Amino acid sequence: MIDLTIHPEALERNIEVARKNHIILPTFEQMKHPELVPEKVKEALKNVGLWDVNPLNLFRITWHNEPVMNGGQFGGVNYIELPSSLTGVKARIFCLIGKWFPTGCHKVGASYGCLVPRLVTGQFDATYNKAVWPSTGNYCRGGAFNSKLLACESVAILPAEMSKERFDWLSNIAGEVIATPGCESNVKEIFDKTWELRRTRDDVVIFNQFEEMGNCIWHYQVTGNAIAEVFEGIKGEGDRLAGACFTSGSAGTMSAGDLLKEKYPHLKLAVGEALQCPTLLENGFGGHRIEGIGDKHVPWIHNVKNTDMVIDIDDDDSQNLLRLFNSEEGKKYLVEKAGVPAETVEQLSLMGISGIANMLCCIKMAKYYELTEHDIVATVCTDSAIMYESRIKELDEQQGAYSEMAAAYDFAKHLQGVRTDAMLELSYQDRKRVHNLKYYTWVEQQGKTYEEINQQWYDEHYWTDMHEQAADLDKLINAFNEKTGVLAEL
Repeated sequence: MIDLTIHPEALERNIEVARKNHIILPTFEQMKHPELVPEKVKEALKNVGLWDVNPLNLFRITWHNEPVMNGGQFGGVNYIELPSSLTGVKARIFCLIGKWFPTGCHKVGASYGCLVPRLVTGQFDATYNKAVWPSTGNYCRGGAFNSKLLACESVAILPAEMSKERFDWLSNIAGEVIATPGCESNVKEIFDKTWELRRTRDDVVIFNQFEEMGNCIWHYQVTGNAIAEVFEGIKGEGDRLAGACFTSGSAGTMSAGDLLKEKYPHLKLAVGEALQCPTLLENGFGGHRIEGIGDKHVPWIHNVKNTDMVIDIDDDDSQNLLRLFNSEEGKKYLVEKAGVPAETVEQLSLMGISGIANMLCCIKMAKYYELTEHDIVATVCTDSAIMYESRIKELDEQQGAYSEMAAAYDFAKHLQGVRTDAMLELSYQDRKRVHNLKYYTWVEQQGKTYEEINQQWYDEHYWTDMHEQAADLDKLINAFNEKTGVLAEL
């Protein structure tokens, strides 16, 4: 459960900061249903760009943004459906699109879910504390952006080998940027840096996405309901939501699966990871290049008992498909030789590297369970290819200019050739094994207790009670907005 204890003095200071900086906080209910956003906020957003450092963009923390860069309003959930000509399976696969969030990534939602509970309780003092965002990529971008919108100081921590685009952007948003050794899978080095900050500074508050329950609540309430909304809108007679697949970064998105399994009890929920770092599959380790997911540990907030399958994705597949989907030769091949609709091909740039990995998870699930045209599988694209232009250039430099022959090879090997290897349907004991891996990171290293880790497994109310805290948080958010008076004066 999130601690909702009120710290009155710091809360009053936060209210004054919000009043001074014209900040209004959206509720979880408004992020789920943006038609509830006040009309005067919608009107003001007509003059605000999607990436503008403007507090009004807090109301664009939703999957329902109009897909434009300036002045957008709200509509249906942003998603793409992938045809069989691309995926090679009969099942229908759809992906929610993260590009149309501020910062181009849905992690602004997860980070909002972590910071705002501390603001509206006064547990974070906006006049003194600095919000530390440890991440393997987009989470620290979202956290730094939200901190800026909320008039809070921030510290971004991410691995040194992450893409140049991330570091360039963060240098203009975050108060401090710290690069830790290694790549996507070097999570422990990030944790070590946060402990160093705790020991040496008294002004920092660590928002570790891998343990923050606000991350879970946001995805359960907002992402889970968005997926259900899409399914209900596209299903035909006899169709079912057969599965959902999410690669495990912080495992926050897995909480969307918790909601989906409540709504659709037959649904299979899969967690994906990189084959080069098979932590969940084989208790293994290693380095990989699927930016957007982290490894060598099981996130504290992963409800492993509710997970049906582990699917490992070769990072060569995601890397080469990134180039296939975003080069002129690749797109030409997909339309003219593979028969993929041109409209679909033009949408493939909406998938970043982890989004491609998520798509591959869905394909492997569909092949494993022999899903039919009446089965629908859902996933998300955390960000888009615009975040990885430097990676595409690196591949060109390593492999030479892209050609039709290279496109044919990549399509055949890395997409149509995907098999049902390196995956496991989890038995009860398999789930318990994966859950127990949490012990080495969270109890031995990060200060959790033996009692807590057992409570996650044995207490049936542990996860459901936490998900229901959204209603309590909305009450605190509404009270906060009322005290600032900013909405009334807008």
